[in-house]
Amino acid sequence: MLSNDISVILPELLLAVFAMVALMFGVWSKKQEDVSGLILWLTALLFAGVGLWIGMAPAGTNTAFNEAFVSDGFARFAKVVILWGAASILLLSKEYLQKNSLLKYEFPVLITMATVGMMIMVSSGDLLSLYMGLELQSLSLYVVAAFRRDSLRSTEAGLKYFVLGALSSGLLLYGASLVYGYTGTTVFSQISTVVADEGMSLGLLFGLVFLVTGMAFKVSAAPFHMWTPDVYEGSPTPVTGFFATAPKMAAAAMMARLLHDAFGNATDDWQQILIFLSFASVFLGSIAAIGQTNIKRLMAYSSIAHMGFALMGLAAGSEEGVQALLIYLAIYVTTNVGVFAFILNMERDGRPITDIKSLSMYSRVAPARVAALAVLMFSLAGLPPLVGFFAKFYVLTAAVNAGLTWLAIAGVIASVIGAYYYLRIVFLMYFGEAGDALNGKMSTLHWVFLGGSSGAMVLGIVNMFGVETIAGMAAATLLN
Repeated sequence: MLSNDISVILPELLLAVFAMVALMFGVWSKKQEDVSGLILWLTALLFAGVGLWIGMAPAGTNTAFNEAFVSDGFARFAKVVILWGAASILLLSKEYLQKNSLLKYEFPVLITMATVGMMIMVSSGDLLSLYMGLELQSLSLYVVAAFRRDSLRSTEAGLKYFVLGALSSGLLLYGASLVYGYTGTTVFSQISTVVADEGMSLGLLFGLVFLVTGMAFKVSAAPFHMWTPDVYEGSPTPVTGFFATAPKMAAAAMMARLLHDAFGNATDDWQQILIFLSFASVFLGSIAAIGQTNIKRLMAYSSIAHMGFALMGLAAGSEEGVQALLIYLAIYVTTNVGVFAFILNMERDGRPITDIKSLSMYSRVAPARVAALAVLMFSLAGLPPLVGFFAKFYVLTAAVNAGLTWLAIAGVIASVIGAYYYLRIVFLMYFGEAGDALNGKMSTLHWVFLGGSSGAMVLGIVNMFGVETIAGMAAATLLN
């Protein structure tokens, strides 16, 4: 039995062992910077390789440790996006970390442990394993948020993230205790059986509300978004890029897993909560971003709005909705990798610049770079025929088919509002008043990610690289 369990969790086990070995290697090494760079590259390559391994694994559902860990098509899809997103951000971060004297071996080790936590989150079949994965991810992210120890803003970001993250974890754990108290189990499949046989008691409903509230903090859904802008702004830019990619996929997939596996027989109860979270997020994110002058804060509010659209798909409570959620997040992560490849190279005389006005007339300095970012901004805005349009089309269609037409209409209105701040960046880059131009040089590696991401937004309109089909099969494994 134990050998079968280990074979199911082998990818996570491999990454955890690698993190511990890399930590010891870094501690005992004399040439810290050289070793740190080597560990970073090895971590990124390992992420890419493990992602490919998981993606190529045979179809089917396997469980380990008495259903506490589930490996199925849904988990594999989420893990591939998480691992490849994390690998991309790690590769993009090396140059920035070197320039700012932040290239330390602890950084890739912490990212590895956070990634292991995310992989456990999306494969959880038990409330306890879900909480363990969530805390492993969260504790690692608290540290990397404050990784620039000599920066007041970075320290503040880490502290705010820790305090509010601890609050959300407490809410989630309290919800889990209520669910256990009213069902007598923490295993998702057994909770589902109790709900089907006995219905949702008032105490169990309270437990569900606390669970969803705790997870809403993790996906930065309004009104539990308050940590996001400050943490995005204060964290080192590579950390902000990481926050905007892999953890979003992990938290949303974790929420989908819990709601459908444990409370799939109580869709009407949790659907109302998700509708509220989705509605509040798309409008707050879209409206609040309009007045932002810092591009990292703008991307924070953008992430709140986009998570609102992702939750709109989940709120549909159907297989089509889960498929839309997976498609949306895969496209969102891909787009954000390209955007942060650009933001990491916003420099003037070697100093990082985050003021949006600094992009004025940047098309005269770097026309190709600006064109690539413009494509990504148009895609984030959901303008046809770019892939970002199809991401929103899928979630809106799922909402309409689930009888949530009014929510879909609200999403369209919020999308129109949100288009303003994306188009404003494009306007500044081509028609703004010329000022002190950015002069940061972009490395070939960064160009690969920026060009590849923007190219995917254009070329993906043909067949979306098969993501639609794969996401459909992944959603089917979760609901069947």
